[in-house]
Amino acid sequence: MSGMDDRKDGFEKKFAYQEKQSFDVEARCSKLYGLWAAEKLNLSGADASTYAMTIVEANLEEPGFDDVLRAVQKDFDAKGVEVSREEMKNQLDKMLQEAKRQLAE
Repeated sequence: MSGMDDRKDGFEKKFAYQEKQSFDVEARCSKLYGLWAAEKLNLSGADASTYAMTIVEANLEEPGFDDVLRAVQKDFDAKGVEVSREEMKNQLDKMLQEAKRQLAE
């Protein structure tokens, strides 16, 4: 029975590792996206970093990135920043690829 237990433990460890990787990629993507949005909002330095962290936190509201897009859109609207939804999604896709690349190194 030890072989089955070892196999089960292996699958559980693999699943936990994949979940952590997925979480790390989403968090990094959200941070990169938040920094991009901060630039559009004319934030820099510590203000940009703080804003990016609010976007990371916004991503914890629900699975996927819709919560991030809503948070950034709300901030853009409040500051009168004109960015199309398509451009926002394209930028998010770029940041997702960049996050994956960074974490693969």
